[in-house]
Amino acid sequence: MARRHIVYIPGKNPKPPAEEHQKYIWRALLEGVRRAEPEVFEDLSQHKDSFNFIGWNFIYYQEQDTMDRHLPWIDAQLNKHGPTEQDIEEAKSWHRKIDHIIYSIVDHFPFILKLLRGELRSTAEETNRYFENEGKIASAVREQLKEVLRPLLEDEDDRVLLIGHSLGTVISYDSLWTLSQLEQLRGKVDTFITMGSPLGMKYVRRRLLGSNRKGKQKYPDNIKRWVNVAAEGDVTALDRKFSEDFSEMLDLGNIESIEDHCDGIYNYFREKEGLNTHRSYGYLVNPIVGKTIAEWWIANGDENTEK
Repeated sequence: MARRHIVYIPGKNPKPPAEEHQKYIWRALLEGVRRAEPEVFEDLSQHKDSFNFIGWNFIYYQEQDTMDRHLPWIDAQLNKHGPTEQDIEEAKSWHRKIDHIIYSIVDHFPFILKLLRGELRSTAEETNRYFENEGKIASAVREQLKEVLRPLLEDEDDRVLLIGHSLGTVISYDSLWTLSQLEQLRGKVDTFITMGSPLGMKYVRRRLLGSNRKGKQKYPDNIKRWVNVAAEGDVTALDRKFSEDFSEMLDLGNIESIEDHCDGIYNYFREKEGLNTHRSYGYLVNPIVGKTIAEWWIANGDENTEK
């Protein structure tokens, strides 16, 4: 009998205590499934023990955020069922397009990173800090994820859905490469969902584990299906066509499929500062993400859970 496991790894920045953060990520994930497949929601909601949350942020930042200041905005998101005209207009605004152009230039010429300001500079610096791995901090974060994935990939009866957001997608990719190419575990992740991911950036791809290798060893070979979701106006997801960026994985047979969902996708999460097209809660309630999770849950269920 298959045992299903959803593994979630959040993105950058200090987060609330892991137990609290996990509670609201799970809530948003369930809401996304409910909107896409209500019948699957009923079953999945009874299996909270299938959800594995990788609370890596405190190790990395040595500080925590508080949940209270986010709760009103999370509740508002979960009770909002689509983008407003204002959300769509802001996601496609000129200042976001300008940010996209600036970030694209930095992606080609990283030495001008110091000229960036605000969130763009923060994102670039956090990505750079991860790759520099000072004090082996990135290795420690990856090990936290690998400790969860190892036993799941070693047991042929376990089925794994891995969901990463933002920098969490880079941590996930590097961890999967290590598990498959260095540790040579033969188990595979059934579905890998990346949300708001910077993995398409040239700067990032050049520094991923395995990027200096050739052929099949350059990429992880323990992913069956990769589903990438990028919202309009999300600058972190700079280059969002992963089926093109990682096409060699398909050609070499390292992966069965790569799907991109990035046209007409809106993350309409709002907070005090305004529209945030990158927040994880906004991605998780998107019907595309909910449908992908529901499909995986159904496909890997036993005959009793499908009745």
